[in-house]
Amino acid sequence: MPPALFDWFVPCPRGLEVPLAAELAEIGQRHLGGASFKAGAQVPGGVHFKGGWTAGMAANLHSRIASRVLLKIAHGPYRSENDIYELAYQQQWEQWFTPNQTMRVDITAIKSPLRSLEFATLRVKDAVCDRLRELSGSRPSVDTQQPDVRVFAFLTINECTLYLDTSGDPLFKRGWRLDKGAAPLRENLAAGILRLTGWTPGTPLYDPMCGSGTFLAEAAQVALNIAPGVERRFGFEKLKQYDVNAWQKLKVAAVDAKRAARTSRADLQIFGSDISGDMLDKARANLDRAGLPDLSLKQVDARNMTPPTDAPGILVANPPYGERIEVRGRGPRGEIRDTGRGRRDRDEDDEAFTRAQPDPADTEFFISFGNALKQRFPGWRAYVLTSDRKLPGLMRLRESTKTPLFNGALECRLFRFDLIAGSVRNRPASQDAPREE
Repeated sequence: MPPALFDWFVPCPRGLEVPLAAELAEIGQRHLGGASFKAGAQVPGGVHFKGGWTAGMAANLHSRIASRVLLKIAHGPYRSENDIYELAYQQQWEQWFTPNQTMRVDITAIKSPLRSLEFATLRVKDAVCDRLRELSGSRPSVDTQQPDVRVFAFLTINECTLYLDTSGDPLFKRGWRLDKGAAPLRENLAAGILRLTGWTPGTPLYDPMCGSGTFLAEAAQVALNIAPGVERRFGFEKLKQYDVNAWQKLKVAAVDAKRAARTSRADLQIFGSDISGDMLDKARANLDRAGLPDLSLKQVDARNMTPPTDAPGILVANPPYGERIEVRGRGPRGEIRDTGRGRRDRDEDDEAFTRAQPDPADTEFFISFGNALKQRFPGWRAYVLTSDRKLPGLMRLRESTKTPLFNGALECRLFRFDLIAGSVRNRPASQDAPREE
């Protein structure tokens, strides 16, 4: 008898739906033999697919781009919070978890007519708890920090979809990055950007402002076949239908691959540099925790960078504005200035970085950075992620493409620059008006 197929939804950073769909198809072929996996629709912010329980576990373990893996429980129309309560109450939550476990409910909505999403969240929680209490005489407790079970509800203008989270902590939390720089880049966004660049293992990859090493770690794990989730736990491990035997097969294979990577002598062709020695120390520590061999890291001002290889490759950078001021040499290494313009602490799950507007020192830096690209990197493709749409003008380069992406809540652009020898010319920044694709 074939295994039951479930409906899954895999959210991701907006702008990465196409590479996520391709990645999920690869996971289905590589780790499931194509069985019990059927690709579904791409929607803004995620991808649907059908698959067995093992497919959901494999997506959690192997997806580098996904934010979570959600199991669809129910879908139905609503006009009020009472309709949402009834939909949630009718579901057989007892098949998935017990009243002795803690839970949390989250709701997101697009054009919902409801006045209070907080009240709708409460009604979903009440419905789940009331059903379990009706069947067992007790109800689960709420834990908003480290719940055993997470229930997600998604509301449109007149429809509600209920999901059960199988990931636990968001999947960009790989478990290896303890040290972060200013303007941190989420790991799954970095992995998606690498896909968008077309980089493949063996092609030279260089990050001249590598910070804590996110791009480098993601690329090296791809090259060495290290599963992004090999060192972490998942929400599905606390659910009743958790298939421990199937999970052990997936996990053992992933652990073996990571162990082999530790002793790999492969020439990864992955290079990083940063002006801050402290940041490079953090990068080395993160790479070690990620199970990676030593990579080539150098302390270099990005304005003075040179190609790390004779063969051209791909340069990728996430330059900070104003926050990591040692990049411009305007303060002691490791000193971070509070700009007073939007910096605040947020929950890790909703983390978004903010950037100050460029000042004259930023302008000088990016002019010099652009000159270094033009003069020293002919034949390379450079990709720069920024929230400043005027960056090509600052760098005095014309972008080939620009892709809208989101790092948390911050809207960014990934600019591509094709650095062809003799074909790139300096021009006034005013000529670099943003062009939407």
